[in-house]
Amino acid sequence: MADPIMYQVDGYVVLRHDHPEQLMEPDEIRTFFETLLSIQPDLLPADLAKLPSQAEQIDQLLADYCELEIEDGFLQWYAVRFEK
Repeated sequence: MADPIMYQVDGYVVLRHDHPEQLMEPDEIRTFFETLLSIQPDLLPADLAKLPSQAEQIDQLLADYCELEIEDGFLQWYAVRFEK
């Protein structure tokens, strides 16, 4: 059985084509996606758009995806642990 620490997420590294690398805590990235998706709801993958709430959509986005194509570039995020 896998060690549960393998699934621990302390934050996310966020990469955007026009910004420097950024570290975000879980609540920060959720707020980031809430804002982004309220401005551009068409960025959400079709299978996630079927989920009943934005919170569930963002949870699945963070769990199952790591990249979106945005305005002439990309947005990528990777889960990280801050301490071993």
